[in-house]
Amino acid sequence: MFLLNVALFPGSWNAYDSLAEGLLRAGDRDGAIANYTRSLELNPENANGARMLEQIKSGVADPAPVRPGQS
Repeated sequence: MFLLNVALFPGSWNAYDSLAEGLLRAGDRDGAIANYTRSLELNPENANGARMLEQIKSGVADPAPVRPGQS
């Protein structure tokens, strides 16, 4: 579903962010890195993408996304 969303909306930073989160949950850290990176290219203000990318690259075993109200 997330792949279809990216295909239909290639300019949507949120589509890439969601795909990255799904890939991460499936154990594909490299795919998550690529898609969080693309999300940040489209929206450098994406706090969730920046935080997740930092955690993944630093080797955090179970990265936690930014929830509403967090910064």
